[in-house]
Amino acid sequence: MLIADYGGFQRAAHLRYVPLPGGDAGVRNPCRMALSHLRAAGIARDPALPCVAACTPAERNLLDRQLEVGLACVPTSSMGRLFDAVSSIAGVCHRVAYEAEAAMRFEGLARRAADSGAGYRFSLDRSHQPWQLDPGPVLAAAVADVLAGTPAALIAARFHHAVADAVTETAVALRAGGGPDTVALSGGVFLNVVLTALCMHRLTDAGSPCCATAQCPQRRPALPSVNSSSPHSKENQSCVWQSPAR
Repeated sequence: MLIADYGGFQRAAHLRYVPLPGGDAGVRNPCRMALSHLRAAGIARDPALPCVAACTPAERNLLDRQLEVGLACVPTSSMGRLFDAVSSIAGVCHRVAYEAEAAMRFEGLARRAADSGAGYRFSLDRSHQPWQLDPGPVLAAAVADVLAGTPAALIAARFHHAVADAVTETAVALRAGGGPDTVALSGGVFLNVVLTALCMHRLTDAGSPCCATAQCPQRRPALPSVNSSSPHSKENQSCVWQSPAR
């Protein structure tokens, strides 16, 4: 999450870093990303979890060694990799045939859940600069749901709500500390229509004007928070779509 205007930007918050094992190999195999996230969160690797069963014993042994010594592991704070991990934990997608397949299938399931029930919660650590969002509580709750037999569609919906809550609560906290009022949703994760709609509704209800890119490429750059007080900002810019008043 960035605080930005037309004169510059600063990073204000991000997901806690976890190892991305094997670089692109970790992206192609969400089950590996799931095991990396579980290890970072201190969550037991239960053999009953789909992401554990999806990895061969040899693959798990290699992954353990990689994560132990940091071999070919790049630290990542990517929300996309977290989507991949939870998609695999829920048994939705363990290997991808095309970019963002795991996240897209997870989004599709979230659309089917009429009522998510009790949601998951991120933990926001403000003792670091930038602030860090810890996905550990979300992962623990998702694992508990999987082991209890909760349908994957419900897990997907609860995860989407958790991310939307985290975006909203962090933006509101930054605003309370002197940050900007207006929030812009950008970056590949906001190609997810379910997540974008949830964030826009929550941010608008919280009193933060919200917009998303309309003509500019959504995947780059990622600017979740922008300063609308810039003298160069224009309400009628054609590259953004503003959420309607609610």
